[in-house]
Amino acid sequence: MLIKGDKVSVLDEAIDGVVVSVQKDQIIIETTDGFMMTYFVNELVKTNNTNDLANSIKSFNTSKIKLEKEEPKPRSFVKEKRSKNEIPAPEFDLHIEKLVPNFRGMSNFDILTLQIETAKRHLEFAIKNRIPKIIFIHGVGEGILKAELDFLLGRYDSIAFQDANYQKYGVGATEIFIRQNVK
Repeated sequence: MLIKGDKVSVLDEAIDGVVVSVQKDQIIIETTDGFMMTYFVNELVKTNNTNDLANSIKSFNTSKIKLEKEEPKPRSFVKEKRSKNEIPAPEFDLHIEKLVPNFRGMSNFDILTLQIETAKRHLEFAIKNRIPKIIFIHGVGEGILKAELDFLLGRYDSIAFQDANYQKYGVGATEIFIRQNVK
């Protein structure tokens, strides 16, 4: 039921307006362009009154929504389980900026050679000192350092290696296991 003051839209035309008068099944509306037009009741649809819209917006508890957005959400991650006396595996970052203070002027070959030599030195130290596990962080990049590292590790009979824990390192690290009693 339409009453005077209701906002309406015409069904088959792109006309909006406000009801000016109601006479049985004919409605006179004033369009948004200021014209007076007559339509049958079944040709009009009542649109939301701006007051209804304002009331529906007010019904939301905005302070509660703001509080939910500001509240820090707990981070979900899986913590590695280890026994109380287990020492964590040493990690060695092979990124060039971690190895030298300034690498300007070094060629790509020089950088890669330094990274592989550093990895070899750490690996030899771990084998000599019977460290059971080490981790090399090589990053993702184009995979050249990882390929060279895999080639280096493949030359040792006393070790096994695999990608390190994905949750902790992503795909940018290799975990090396050193077998102790190799004859």
